[in-house]
Amino acid sequence: MQFKSSIRTAGGVDFVTHTQSGISGNHFNSNDMNPGFNSLSGSSCGPASINTTGNGTDCHPHGLDPPNFVRNRRDLVSMRSSKYSPKPATPMPNTDELEKRFTKVLASMDLPPDKAKLLKQYDEKKKWEIVCDQELVQVRDPPSFYLKKLQTYLDPKASRSFKKRKVVGDSTSTQVLKDLEISLRTNNIEWVREFLNEDNRGLEVLVDYLNFRLVMLRHESKPSPEHDGGFSKDRSSSPNSGPQSYSNGTAGGGGDGNGVGPKSIGSHSPGTINKRTSKHLSKLNMGDAKDDIHVCILCLRAIMNTKHGLNLVMLKQEAINAIALSLKHKSLRTKGMVLELLAAVCLVQGSHQLILKAFDNFKEVCCEKRRFETLVDDFMNYESFHVDFLAACIQFINIVVHSVDDMNQRVYLQYEFSQLGIDQYLERLKITPSEELRVQILAYLDNVFDVAALMEDSETKNAAVERVAELEEELSHIKEMYQKLDSESMSKHLEFEQKLREITEERDYLLSKQKEINEEVTTLRRAVTEKEEEKKSMMARLSQNITTVVDSVETDAKSPFKSKSPNVDTAPLMKATTCPTPPPPPFGGLPPPPPPNLRGGPPPPPNFPGMNGSMTIKKAVQPKCKLPTLNWTVLKPREVKGTVFNQLDDSKYYNMLNFDDFERRFKIGTAGGLDKSADDAETDGGLSSFPSKPISRRKLDLSIDVVIRAVNALDLTTLKHDQVEVLQRMVPTEQECKLYREYIFAKRNPELLTEEDKFLYQLSRIERISTKLSVMAYIATFNELASVLQPQIHAVIQASRAVRTSEKFHQVLEIILAFGNYMNAAKRGPAYGFKIQSLECLSDTKSLDRRQSLLNYIAETIAQNFHQLKGFMNELQVIEKACTVSLENVLSDLHDLEKGMELTKKESEFLKQKNEVNTVVRDFLVNSEDRLLKIKNESKTAVSDFGECVEFYGEERQQTDTTGFFSAILKFIRAYKQAESDLEQRNRMSRNQSPIEAVNRVTGKKNQADAVINELKRRQAPETTKKVQEAYHGALEDILSDLKNEPYRRADALRRSQRRKVNERLSRNFDDLEI
Repeated sequence: MQFKSSIRTAGGVDFVTHTQSGISGNHFNSNDMNPGFNSLSGSSCGPASINTTGNGTDCHPHGLDPPNFVRNRRDLVSMRSSKYSPKPATPMPNTDELEKRFTKVLASMDLPPDKAKLLKQYDEKKKWEIVCDQELVQVRDPPSFYLKKLQTYLDPKASRSFKKRKVVGDSTSTQVLKDLEISLRTNNIEWVREFLNEDNRGLEVLVDYLNFRLVMLRHESKPSPEHDGGFSKDRSSSPNSGPQSYSNGTAGGGGDGNGVGPKSIGSHSPGTINKRTSKHLSKLNMGDAKDDIHVCILCLRAIMNTKHGLNLVMLKQEAINAIALSLKHKSLRTKGMVLELLAAVCLVQGSHQLILKAFDNFKEVCCEKRRFETLVDDFMNYESFHVDFLAACIQFINIVVHSVDDMNQRVYLQYEFSQLGIDQYLERLKITPSEELRVQILAYLDNVFDVAALMEDSETKNAAVERVAELEEELSHIKEMYQKLDSESMSKHLEFEQKLREITEERDYLLSKQKEINEEVTTLRRAVTEKEEEKKSMMARLSQNITTVVDSVETDAKSPFKSKSPNVDTAPLMKATTCPTPPPPPFGGLPPPPPPNLRGGPPPPPNFPGMNGSMTIKKAVQPKCKLPTLNWTVLKPREVKGTVFNQLDDSKYYNMLNFDDFERRFKIGTAGGLDKSADDAETDGGLSSFPSKPISRRKLDLSIDVVIRAVNALDLTTLKHDQVEVLQRMVPTEQECKLYREYIFAKRNPELLTEEDKFLYQLSRIERISTKLSVMAYIATFNELASVLQPQIHAVIQASRAVRTSEKFHQVLEIILAFGNYMNAAKRGPAYGFKIQSLECLSDTKSLDRRQSLLNYIAETIAQNFHQLKGFMNELQVIEKACTVSLENVLSDLHDLEKGMELTKKESEFLKQKNEVNTVVRDFLVNSEDRLLKIKNESKTAVSDFGECVEFYGEERQQTDTTGFFSAILKFIRAYKQAESDLEQRNRMSRNQSPIEAVNRVTGKKNQADAVINELKRRQAPETTKKVQEAYHGALEDILSDLKNEPYRRADALRRSQRRKVNERLSRNFDDLEI
């Protein structure tokens, strides 16, 4: 029966050693095996004639050697199947057929994903060579071929049976084991599984043979009972010793139940045992016991490098026991290999106790007084300095002690090795010239537990924890006080703002009333003047008429000859009493209004700013269904010119976006658009005045003479800022000063005054005390106020420029304008722009199911169609600081600073006129005048930038403050981030709900993805622990490779290493001091 073979990669096969072989005879060297592809130094050798004298190629266990791949494969062909002669070159098939056959070859090779990916990158020529070489390789022998030979060696009657000797043939046991080891490494994984299955029980047979050869090794190397080294008391030498005794009482028999171990081994003298055993060994052509043990370890290593084999070995304690007992081998190279293998097994999850049990068994079998005694003795009392063996010893000790998670067990194991004297020996061995050995020693010392230091750390931690609790309590009190003060300050600030708003409104109302009254008074005065003039002219005419009439009557009375007719001519009087006709309308007056348009046509369109070509008149779109109304504040067409909206074109999105889906989500029924609720009227907040602070002499705690000298010298060292403020409140008013002067002028006794009055009287005598105290307060607070104002001004400048120049934010506004016009087109017509405060209404407009707002839909649209806009919030991060800044307050504070600077300059000029020099004022002006000028220039820049920014967005410069403008944008950004978060959460929930087809598809490919999952788990494992949570193909080789690249260190080793170095340095310094 022939089996098709596959080559497994370095992740599942080979091992690298660097020392000279200690095996007698052929000097078998495992370096001859190239990792993964087994490139032997003699390419023509087969299983029966391995070249064991080559030096081998030293390759990394994880590396593939692509240039040598074809050569390695051909060497393997000649080695594994010498009966095949090279076939003539087969023509290369087409690309599809080649890829199909190459994929089949890769599947049979059982490669990890990274190695398979590397081979897939080859060109077609190399792929075809791999396919041809793979098809040439055939499994020469099944697992039963090797197992029958091993069972024959274990049979005590085999040497007397010609038939069984024929099964063995001419090959030595060492050669059979070498062939088996090569097959375990190079054949496909199914061959290894067949070797380990229940029918063949290959692992048990191999372990029984290893135990048998270990017994033989002990008897061969036993010169005398006193030099037995513990072997004379081995339980395997007891009577009735059989196959079951080769594992020292723990291993079960394998194969057919027969084994070497005739009764004479345990019941006869050593001479009889050696005589009969030698006869048995020679008839079966068995090799040297040391060589067989070495190759048995290699076979077990190859088995354990597979997932199934490693799991099976971990289930059999007797296999680990046999590997541990192999430390009695005389070759240091073999011992080093055993220790590397045990260290690697120890790092597999759940295998630490197996190693400890194995050494418990070693102690019992070899009659050690203490566990690990033999290991430490070989480590400390070596015959020749073998670097690799010593490095393997200290590496194993480091891992077996510090790879366990239980801290108490680590301390116990560490103490166990300390009792064997390893600590003092490592101190002497640290000066070794070997870098590899020194690295392993330092790794062990870094992992060492210092219990005293741990106790000290524990006490320090407790003190630190208590201190942290105290600080947290203090911090909580401070935060509470801060929150209380902040709340009070905010409430008072709001009260002041409310009061200011009321006063401003009242002032505006009074001003308007005053203006109306003034206009009315002016009108009435003009009317009265006109009436008086008219009255005067009328009185003059009436007086003249009366005079004329009186004269006429008198003339008539004097003439007796006149007719007494009653028809008196009263025309002049009537004429005089008749009201004068109004004057005609002046020339050049306005013409009468034109007649109304009788046709009833529509009025002419308004004169839009776009009529001159700067803006296109928008066309209203017609939604397919009724949509809610977006209650935003739009800009009039004439207000759009010069703003950002003049540059935006929202009409292009009607063809880019899916408005059918938008209508489906946001359509409404018979109800109209969302009614805009009236804004709640602001409640009037009462203004609580500050409690008046009584004058308290005790607050100063200074004599009046000291205060007078400090004020005259503007000495802020003697008078602190808070004391200056107290003095400012205590300065007597003009009326109080007048009373004091009258009191003194009346020659009353000043001693009769109270202490407060005496103090105030002395203050009143200081010239210009108010000015001096104001200058002192200004100098004391200037730096603090300047440090507060400058960051606020910078925040306004940065925020204004960021908002004005953010192209992504402009495009977001363009998309919002498109959606708003689409929703309002049927009711209000298209808008050319909108106020920034209108961004708040995006969250108020809900979809039909009330689960989604318009802002959520816009965020989803941008995430799906406009990926470049996703991070537009990052360009506007600076506005968060600007939201808390009131530019009006900043300018007011700056104005106060300028007034204080002018007052300080006047004081300086006044002192110069008196030929006095005050260093306080002089130094202050030198250091602070330029700074104030810089702040003033920056404030102008802030006002200019903010004004341009708000005008760019269609706002009024005089009616918009920084807090309201930037807060509106900040609220929109936060709402948008929340919308993005909601969208990601919905997408994550939808991804977690996988369909049934996907589950079935994943289940169907579970076996193929097993290697990839295990590889990902291995790479995600913490590097500090290096524990293997689950066995996989090549796990053992990965552990060994990692240990060669970097010694085992725990996560807490660095801290202890640093502390140890500090202690050593302190100890060195202390010793020098004593000397």
